[in-house]
Amino acid sequence: MRQTTKRFYGTIALVAMVSGLTGAFALSLAKGDFTRNDIEKDEICGKVQESDASFIHTSNINATPQQHIDLTGAAEMACNAVVYIKVGIEGQIQTREYYDPFEDFFGDFFGRGNGGRKRQQIQTPKQYGSGSGVIISSDGYIVTNNHVVEKATEITITLNDNREFSAKVIGLDPSTDLALLKIDATDLPTLTIGDSDNLKVGEWVLAVGNPFNLTSTVTAGIVSAKARNISERSSAGNEISSYIQTDAAINAGNSGGALVNARGELVGINSAIYSQTGNFTGYGFAIPTTIMKKVVTDLKEYGTVQRALIGISGTDLHKYIDAEKQKDPKYNKDFGTNEGVYVAEVASDGAAKQAGIQEGDIIISVNGKKVSKMTELQETIAQYRPGEKVVLGVIRDKKTKSFGLTLLNYKGNTVVQKAVKLDILGAEFKPLSDDMKKTLNLTKGVQVVSLSNGLLKQNGVQPDFIILKVNNQDIRTVDDLESVLKEASKSETNSLFIWGKYPSGKTATYAINLSED
Repeated sequence: MRQTTKRFYGTIALVAMVSGLTGAFALSLAKGDFTRNDIEKDEICGKVQESDASFIHTSNINATPQQHIDLTGAAEMACNAVVYIKVGIEGQIQTREYYDPFEDFFGDFFGRGNGGRKRQQIQTPKQYGSGSGVIISSDGYIVTNNHVVEKATEITITLNDNREFSAKVIGLDPSTDLALLKIDATDLPTLTIGDSDNLKVGEWVLAVGNPFNLTSTVTAGIVSAKARNISERSSAGNEISSYIQTDAAINAGNSGGALVNARGELVGINSAIYSQTGNFTGYGFAIPTTIMKKVVTDLKEYGTVQRALIGISGTDLHKYIDAEKQKDPKYNKDFGTNEGVYVAEVASDGAAKQAGIQEGDIIISVNGKKVSKMTELQETIAQYRPGEKVVLGVIRDKKTKSFGLTLLNYKGNTVVQKAVKLDILGAEFKPLSDDMKKTLNLTKGVQVVSLSNGLLKQNGVQPDFIILKVNNQDIRTVDDLESVLKEASKSETNSLFIWGKYPSGKTATYAINLSED
């Protein structure tokens, strides 16, 4: 699919940390620092309550704001279903280049040259980090943030009753900063999944998690805003950013914890803070359950998210008008509305083009649900899968029109995309999305979705690594990778030489002996 800088395809922002800002606010992931020491757990909440919830126990109760409301019941329910996550990251062998003045002098004297530059291999120490998670089914499924567990080589879950379990990764979705874990347990306490669409600004909410390794901590506040876009303040790129904003205190270690309403229903997964210092100073952000439910269901069923795409680039109508007025102070075009999403460009091979959407249209609704800005459109479309049909309400030439369209995936079709697991490597893979290709300026690649105890993890490969070449052959699809693997297993060397890069831009090379135990 052809792409443009601003095109919206229904992806969601992974909020990155902004550092080095002086006198200005910085956006930070609310995750625990990696440290070699852990603070001992505090037991703050009550005993565990049992639940017979199914995989995702949902509720459509419309929680309305109340005065003098008692939050103790909601706090107890949330504490029992929120877990402490400790992650370990194995040390890696890194090559360090340094300057040796003696080598510079004697090297040149003896003809070795190199200008005094020498290389040294060092083993980095094992690191530890912590975060939070929410039990969403009684048989052990836990949702947390992608950034909490994405690099983990071991994950330990501690329940509120102090029982500990090892967890395995079911699926990761960097685009929404969500991850699904599984522990081997039954009859676990869960939280009912509420409808974040029913939240109202000013409504009381609780943030429950493990800030600074202080487990089962509850803070209270109100919903400050909905469908908040914070990616534009970060270096995360053009991705979905539709967050619940709250003034309930969220700090390092709260990542992956629960945002619950006064009824004790889960309405969001705490993810980020907006701060000068990296600690809470007034606002926190949570991923709404309208997005979470779809993502974790896809991860459980397919191992990767089935992301629906419209195939447009656009912006909030009022932002477009403001930008035009900056170019021409006399600009005063009447669109017939002051709210909606201005369509700046339509992809030639996307769903919107097929449905008849045109540049200059104003999208105002999806299946009758009002959308007044891009974040609301993103959040709404994120709830659908490729192949599903939606009706867009559009204003064109001051007249309201309806367009039915079939949503497509990043390949421009409706075929279900599944993460492929190659057992010998101990990893699941998916083709690199068009958005990621554009962001990283790549034309090919297969991305590591998750890792188990296999050859890739043993050799230091981390989740999200993008494989570009194996044994000097370009890798464009998972089939390409599987084909090279089969050839290598029959060769005399029985080895894979893997070259690629991480989304951060860091390149890496791994030599893997397929005969390793």
